[in-house]
Formats: sequence, structure tokens, C-alpha cells
Amino acid sequence: MRLSENFTLDELIKSHESIRLGIPNEPNVQQIESLRVLCINILQPVRNYFKMPVSVSSGYRSEELCSAIGSSTKSQHTKGEAADFEIYGIHNKDVSDWIVKNLDYDQCILEFWNSDDPNSGWIHCSYTLFRQNRKEYLKADKVNGKIIYTSME
Repeated sequence: MRLSENFTLDELIKSHESIRLGIPNEPNVQQIESLRVLCINILQPVRNYFKMPVSVSSGYRSEELCSAIGSSTKSQHTKGEAADFEIYGIHNKDVSDWIVKNLDYDQCILEFWNSDDPNSGWIHCSYTLFRQNRKEYLKADKVNGKIIYTSME
């Protein structure tokens, strides 16, 4: 099932961890619609602007899968509202800065990005139809084993 010109449902729900652990990762109709809206408003515009494939490492994740991998069961991934991605060969901060300047979004998080290694980490970006998008631009770092979020603005 195609969600936008360059993105399919299969790539937004794929999870090696769900296969390895035998955990179903099947979104419902509302979650699929949220994934479609995420693709149309975030992933496809990024793909169109940079004219390069966008590699999605994580899109939809069931609550059971989130729990099994140590993520929050309240994550926007469980609603189909978020994706983790990068474009190989383009610095993650350049991509996230472009999103923040040009798109409506809920959260754009540079996860585990290091300015000494511009290709480090990945981008987590979310979009929602069910409330006003917050337009939060954040950086996530692990400090003493705990994830700390700081504003990029």
C-alpha cells in the first residue's frame, strides 16, 4: 500500500525487532491514516527537496514492541505519528534544520547527533492531525545512561 509517492506502508511498519521477538506490528486504520499524513507532510517533502532516498529506520511501532525494546508505550510511534530516518550522505542537522524552517511538524529531534560526526545519530520527526503541532526542535543525548532533551532553538 502506497502512503505517498515514494513511501509504502510496508517500509513504515517494518521492524527487525518485531520479527526477531515474534511481536505483531500491525497498525489499525487510524494509525495507517496517521502514517499517510506523516508521509505527505514530512517524509515526502524531505524526499522531494533533497532528491535522495530517505532511509526510515523506525515508523509505526506497536505498544508491545515499544515495551520490548525499552521505548515508551506512549511514544508517537505507537500512533503512527512519528518516524526515525536519515538521508545517507547529507548531514542530519542539515536535514532537520530544513524541516524546521520549511515544514509544519510536531517534534523534530536530532537523536544522538554529534557535531564532530555530522552523520551520527538520526532524525525523529512527528506530525499530528489530532492537536496543534508543537513545533519543538530538540536534541537528544544520553547522559549517565539517561536520555536528556535540550532545545535547539
